Amino acid sequence: MLRPRWIGVLAVCLVVAGVFAWLGQWQLSRAIDTSPPPPGSTEVVRPLDDVVAPGDYLEEPLVGQRVDVSGTWVPDDFIVVSSRFNDGVEGYWVTGQLRVTDSPSPVSLAVAVGWTSDKAQAEAAASDLSAQAAASPALVDLTGRIISDEGAAVPAKTDPQEIPRMSPAALLSRWHDTADLEVYRPYLTAAEPMGGLEAISSPAPAEGSNVNWLNIFYAAEWAVFAGFAFYLWYRLARDAWEKEIEDLEDAAGETAA
Repeated sequence: MLRPRWIGVLAVCLVVAGVFAWLGQWQLSRAIDTSPPPPGSTEVVRPLDDVVAPGDYLEEPLVGQRVDVSGTWVPDDFIVVSSRFNDGVEGYWVTGQLRVTDSPSPVSLAVAVGWTSDKAQAEAAASDLSAQAAASPALVDLTGRIISDEGAAVPAKTDPQEIPRMSPAALLSRWHDTADLEVYRPYLTAAEPMGGLEAISSPAPAEGSNVNWLNIFYAAEWAVFAGFAFYLWYRLARDAWEKEIEDLEDAAGETAA
């Protein structure tokens, strides 16, 4: 084991183990958030642009943050989204395209304006809201919770036009006047319902722990990998040593014979 060849292999293992140890330390440093958001911070209403920018992903601590935003509704872009639950009851959301003001270029935000358990009522509300937006394109001020995009879903076989998940990307494919349009990735659940619909149940997010146990698990994995590097060197060197001993014993046996 003290031969130059195996000392060189040991040096390589030391370098590899050092890299693994550094990665483990890095994971540990990310495992504990030393400056978590204060309790109740999501309930303080903040301007939308202070929370997320158009096209950006919503950071985890800000999911459910109450925000306010101003804009105008785009006519004919009130769309029904299915599979929406309000306090355990399945129903429908009516969503709209809000063209945000105070932006140098066109920017839109998907907004869920209300809930109902009846599909016909949801479709009627969407039609009425579209007609109102076309008749009087007034500026509106909204307050609600900003929520991460749920992602698009495979269209239902029974109705390919049905949207079963709240995804601004999926709604964008149905919106009008989208040339050079920027879109917020998350969506807003309005605090006050519209169109005779019920308010969307959107409680405050649960306070999370400032300890990320997944990162701690990864740090432990890197420690195991570092130990395995030394074990691999020991096993290879010992196997080579045992092979040399066996060869010497066989040679000695042949000489005696």
